[in-house]
Amino acid sequence: MDLDDVQRLMEQLYGEADRARGIPATVAWLCEELGELAQAVRKGTPAQQLHELGDVLAWTASLANQLGLSLDEAMQRYRNEANP
Repeated sequence: MDLDDVQRLMEQLYGEADRARGIPATVAWLCEELGELAQAVRKGTPAQQLHELGDVLAWTASLANQLGLSLDEAMQRYRNEANP
């Protein structure tokens, strides 16, 4: 699955509900998930870490969708740095 696939999946599953929740609430949820990831990295199992990574990616994709932005485009600068 690539980043565009992730965004499409999140739109299909949660797009309407995410837009109704709004950007500020989505950012708050993303921050909460980042905290859960940090805790899983410190004290969790690999399975818990993987779960939390998925949650962070899902909320990031939701935010990108609400902003009308592409995660693939956001990562383009890293590809450019890798291939100067």
